[in-house]
Amino acid sequence: MQLNTVIFDMDGLLIDSEPLWNEAAAEVFRQYGLQLSKEQYDSTTGMRIKEFVLWWFGKNNISSVHAAKAEDEIIALVIHKVKTKARPMQGLEHIFNFFISRKFKIGLASSSPTSLIDVVVDKLGIRNYINAINSAAHLPLGKPHPQVYLNCADDLQSSAAECVCFEDSFNGLVAAKAAGMKCVVVPAAHDSGKPKFNAADLKISSLQNFNDLLLHTL
Repeated sequence: MQLNTVIFDMDGLLIDSEPLWNEAAAEVFRQYGLQLSKEQYDSTTGMRIKEFVLWWFGKNNISSVHAAKAEDEIIALVIHKVKTKARPMQGLEHIFNFFISRKFKIGLASSSPTSLIDVVVDKLGIRNYINAINSAAHLPLGKPHPQVYLNCADDLQSSAAECVCFEDSFNGLVAAKAAGMKCVVVPAAHDSGKPKFNAADLKISSLQNFNDLLLHTL
């Protein structure tokens, strides 16, 4: 079946927000005497914030009664940081123009809460080009479960076989493949060489590098 739909992840793919999530988490976790290494942050990239907080609280014997407050504080900090200093990822304009010119339906499927998605979409100026926006924040399961991608495809009235997804994280890659969709992964430079990303249909170093030839290989 011919591809006619593209679904984008958001954090770390369209906007350089992953470091801001780490900054915000570090500021909040410090209140609980918790400090994570870069490797620890990287290991949970792509998780929803609720799962992220509960995971690290559990690993460090911090009571889960504090989790909801910590989650809200991290989200509020990330929203502030995104508004003040987040930047679009390289190739953002190119990739949207590429699929708009080919009349693809365009969706966004993110683990982030809607409050942050709205800030990012407006900051990047892409709202008018997106036909469906889906958040996994309040679903029973987040990525790597495929539900947020399946919901987005339903809203776009597309079958999984018609969809290509763009992701930067391994959890997102697994979610897209579990949904039965093609997946192009654009890992962070420090992660790019890891064999786990070979599970994608295609790996590129930047959205700017995507072209017709690569589309036809999918």
